[in-house]
Amino acid sequence: MIILSTAPILPIFNQAIVDYHKFDDVDHPCENPYEERTIEWYLYNKAWIDTVQWHLEDLIRDPNIDPAEALTLKRRIDKSNQDRTDIVEMIDYYYQLLFQKVKPQPDATLNTESPAWAIDRLSILQLKIYHMKAEVERTDVGEEHKTKCQAKLDVLMEQNDDLCTAIDQLMECYKSGSKVMKVYKQMKMYNDPALNPVLYGQK
Repeated sequence: MIILSTAPILPIFNQAIVDYHKFDDVDHPCENPYEERTIEWYLYNKAWIDTVQWHLEDLIRDPNIDPAEALTLKRRIDKSNQDRTDIVEMIDYYYQLLFQKVKPQPDATLNTESPAWAIDRLSILQLKIYHMKAEVERTDVGEEHKTKCQAKLDVLMEQNDDLCTAIDQLMECYKSGSKVMKVYKQMKMYNDPALNPVLYGQK
């Protein structure tokens, strides 16, 4: 499948979120239903990583957490962030190949972020919507809590519409050549033992 809009992306993200919550276990393995190395496979993995990390972030904020367990979780979150970056770059590579033959218009402009990093924000937004809906539907809280959460959910839904529109418009710009598709790797330094002074200083 060639994915040039958010319409086919949203169901994949939401499928991964729903699939995770069937188990609600940060240690449950990802059972990706899509063909390996396809764009759908990458998108599903992206949403699964984000969902697991969402819940890891919840766990580490337990005020009674054991310090050793907190350190283990922190390192797991660091690895998750690197996995997230790696898969975003793979999604960007997909779009780079998709648009590589498009001839830029003479007045073509650059965008502040690549398609995959915009899609990354869309994935996180689906998690916010999912969990805010859960707050609205809780039966163990009062109406004031539900009302406040519904107001937040309304804002999130508006953000979702706006972000989908912006991503769809960006794809059209790349297709027409009015924007130039460029990808920059994140060049994260803190995970690299050759670039983090705390790590290479231990040699």
